[in-house]
Amino acid sequence: MTLAELLAAIAVLALLMTGMLGILEHGHRAYATSAARVEAQQNTRAALARLAAELRRAGAGSAGFDAISIAEPQRIMLHHDADGDGLIAGNGETIVWRLAGTTLRRAAGGGAQPVVDGVEQFVLTYFDAADAPTTSPAAVRSIGITLATRSQYALPRGGRPGAFVVATRVRLRNR
Repeated sequence: MTLAELLAAIAVLALLMTGMLGILEHGHRAYATSAARVEAQQNTRAALARLAAELRRAGAGSAGFDAISIAEPQRIMLHHDADGDGLIAGNGETIVWRLAGTTLRRAAGGGAQPVVDGVEQFVLTYFDAADAPTTSPAAVRSIGITLATRSQYALPRGGRPGAFVVATRVRLRNR
């Protein structure tokens, strides 16, 4: 084997390795982007399911209190009598959901805990018994929720997960 043949073989091998490295990098980027998208979807769905369950439970217990006392586009305060004593005084009986920056937070007596990060949009729309939009907490009978998130994980160069948007409408069961 001559030096010229050896150099030619090394050059061909270098070209093949460069191509393989490009394919490997592309596969890694696709994997990371998909994993970030799945993470954003799972967090969004879990947050929406928890919020919807708490909205359905709002107003449970004694009839001497409002199910909702604050009804704002990015904040809601819910009440339910969890221990059946007729008072809204214990931990977990008053729950506040609010958007703080890009973090959706839930406070139920132990401070505002983060539920999901990377929130791009959190909109609550309130409807009365006639399905007309309302701003009065006492008149609310159903709530439209729109939640859009984007993954907070750093992605490889060129990876951009799209926003994941979920929307639902929840009817208060106890009002």
